[in-house]
Amino acid sequence: MFHSQNEDERIQLSRRKKRSADIRNLGEFKTRKVRKDSRNKRNSYKKKPNYLTRLCQRRKLYVDFGDLGWEDWVIAPVGYTANYCYGECTYPMNSYMNATNHAIIQTLAHSLNSSYVPKPCCAPIKLSTQSVLYIDDNSNIVLKFYKNMVVRACGCL
Repeated sequence: MFHSQNEDERIQLSRRKKRSADIRNLGEFKTRKVRKDSRNKRNSYKKKPNYLTRLCQRRKLYVDFGDLGWEDWVIAPVGYTANYCYGECTYPMNSYMNATNHAIIQTLAHSLNSSYVPKPCCAPIKLSTQSVLYIDDNSNIVLKFYKNMVVRACGCL
């Protein structure tokens, strides 16, 4: 956008007036600043720090039955969110890592002798059922509930 020199001077003058008005009205100025800081604080929780993304946790995995070549016999669902566990089990282990006592001891032993004792593994600790509607070998429509098909929580084992 093009402005003449006079227009630019007016814009700068209006900006200066606004700044000086903000400085004169310190209560309003502080309120705005607090709001901005609180927004930044809230927004910072949306992104996990890099070290947290490496720790043991549940990750999303969608399984499409068509990709497996099962679309001819599986009627519903078309796919489901199976999830999986991935990440490191490092010392110290926090409560959200759902570590067993054995895993905590194994981590300590690993820190003393890493060539002899491996780190604990990130694995599913809570699984749930997935229902599948399918056509069996006799052309019957069957609704079956498969246990341990969906990872609900992960932990260090």
